[in-house]
Order: sequence, then C-alpha cells, then structure tokens
Amino acid sequence: MLRSYYNIDAIEAGLDEAGRGCLAGPVVAAAVILPKDYTHTLLNDSKQLNKQERLILREEIKKDALAYAVAEASHEEIDKINILKASFLAMHRAVEKLVLRPEHLLIDGNRFTPYPLIPHTCIVKGDAKFLSIAAASILAKTYRDDLMERLALEFPHYKWHQNAGYPTPFHKKAIKEHGFTPFHRLTFKSD
Repeated sequence: MLRSYYNIDAIEAGLDEAGRGCLAGPVVAAAVILPKDYTHTLLNDSKQLNKQERLILREEIKKDALAYAVAEASHEEIDKINILKASFLAMHRAVEKLVLRPEHLLIDGNRFTPYPLIPHTCIVKGDAKFLSIAAASILAKTYRDDLMERLALEFPHYKWHQNAGYPTPFHKKAIKEHGFTPFHRLTFKSD
C-alpha cells in the first residue's frame, strides 16, 4: 500500500515526469497535492497500470486532488540544456502552475534542482511508494501519451500512437527510412 504523505505537517506535492527516455516529443512533468488522509487501492506507479486503468485514475486524481498541474519542456529545450535539466525544468513549471502553494516537494528519483524556497525530498522509485508521486506519474504519462497520439496523426510513419516516441526497434527503423521530424530530439542517438 502506498503512503499518503512523507511529512504530516506540510502541504506536500508529489512530482514525476514522463518521456525522459524518448527520441521525440517533450518531457512532461506533473505535480499533485492530495489530501493528507487520501487512500486509494488501485493508485500505483503508472508503469504498473494498463492504459484503461491510467485513464480512469486520471479522472479520479483530478477530482480528488487539492491541486494538480502538468507542464512540459520541449524537445528544443531538451536539446539545448539536456534531458535531466529539462526534466527538472518541467517539474518547476508544474509547481509554478499549482493553485495551492506546496510547502514540501516529493520528487521521484535521486536528484533534483531545488525549487526556490520550497524544500524537497528525492525518493528513488517514489512512484511506487507515495500516492502523490504515483498520481503525478499518471497525469504526466496520460498527458504525454495523448500528445504523442495527436502527433502520430501528423507523422504516421513513426507509430507514436504505439511507442509514444520511445526508442523501439520500429521507431529507430522509421528514423533511418524517413529521417527526423521537427519533434525529434537531435541530441539522442537513434541506434
């Protein structure tokens, strides 16, 4: 069972990202503030859920959260500053968009660029340990998957509706055959 909070005395936002290992599209981050007594038996790391479960949970999270926000860093920004910094930039943007100011940030992972005036704690595999991070992982992934499905209509050769821009063998082969799109990250190697 995932934990409801890390710090009982603070308004806590869980943060996670989606799309860090992709060859195309933005990196997307979400920040979610849940009630302190929040529980949910199905809420888990987005990678442990199927698409239908993620879509159902997305609506429940949006309904139940005290505040949530989703933000992105573009593929151009990724190429300019690197994927790690772009992931943190997207997380900072998500925090900025929250309508409720958090007093503590729970970050999925082992590193983070501090957000001004808000302490944070990095939690390795935090999306499988804390409900707020799991909720953020679902919002980030579903947002990004929807975006890549829309882009797949414009660039059907790459099957982004199936691979979401990740470096699958098919996606790599499509790059070799059709070249890069305006949405590919040029600092990644395609083989």
